[in-house]
Amino acid sequence: MIHHYGYVGVFFILFMENLGIPFPAETTLTISGIEWTQGVFKLIPLLLSASLGNILGSTVSYGIGRFLGRPVVVRFGKYVGITHERLDKANGMFTKYQSPVVLFGKFIAGIRVLIPYLAGINKMSFTVFMIYNAVSAVVWAGVFIIVGKYIGIEWSRYHQVLHQYMVPAIIVVVVLAGFYVGLKIRHTRRAK
Repeated sequence: MIHHYGYVGVFFILFMENLGIPFPAETTLTISGIEWTQGVFKLIPLLLSASLGNILGSTVSYGIGRFLGRPVVVRFGKYVGITHERLDKANGMFTKYQSPVVLFGKFIAGIRVLIPYLAGINKMSFTVFMIYNAVSAVVWAGVFIIVGKYIGIEWSRYHQVLHQYMVPAIIVVVVLAGFYVGLKIRHTRRAK
């Protein structure tokens, strides 16, 4: 899908993920990094589309939290896993460490989606939120894209070796699993 939709697909996935819709953001970035090594993407446009998708999605979430408030976030958030309990738990940490949470929270998958809503609900300065959010988005996207690049490099290096031993390894695993299941069945029959 990423290959087909390109930069727009990366932007869209990161935008939607920040609204709370469960999209695989880290996987998208990592696969994009792998495709960068294959010449599908160029680094700067990829980093820009990922960062902008994340920043704009976070900005919309901030606005929902700030202008519509907690009741609306919980009412509609329940469809994507945002509950009173999750908000309360995250809010405790957010109110204590606002700026560091916005800066480093993108690296914590369970809390990343809640942070912009909490920033809006708690009326964090929009300017401060945007500065920390933008820096965090660029660093976060860059880290996963670079990880993908190195996975792509290593995969191309070891692909032939892995492919050569993959079929024998699968056969060994299937035989061992069959042997284990056979022993379990035999043991169960003897116990009766």
